[in-house]
Amino acid sequence: MSKAKKPDQIVFNEDTQRYDAYLMPYATNVGAPAIQVTDNSSWKTRNIHKANKQIKAKYLELKAEYEKMMTSLEYNTLVYNARYTFEPLVGETYHLYRDKKEQPFLSIIAPTDCNFDYIGSFLLDSELIWNKVEV
Repeated sequence: MSKAKKPDQIVFNEDTQRYDAYLMPYATNVGAPAIQVTDNSSWKTRNIHKANKQIKAKYLELKAEYEKMMTSLEYNTLVYNARYTFEPLVGETYHLYRDKKEQPFLSIIAPTDCNFDYIGSFLLDSELIWNKVEV
């Protein structure tokens, strides 16, 4: 037995044998408004630009922090590998010099009071990290 085909504008589900236009996620009749695709390319472009600027700014902050940390690591390595015969106290400033053999040594003598080859002055903080200070 041949079934009559329904016209194209009628939404009839052959499997369930029901009219199911109300279940469709899109317009199903001729009088329905046309589906318009919104142009969001300007929104995308503007927000991509903003996101890229924010990510780049964050990257530059992290890079600066990394460089600061690496400088601190170099100073700590230099001071901890220097020669000294006393136990440094937390919160005190010490001065790093080079001897005649170009070996670093730590001293409590200020650079204004001696003629040694001055490298820099360092403060030992509460976390036992040497921080370079200006004297």
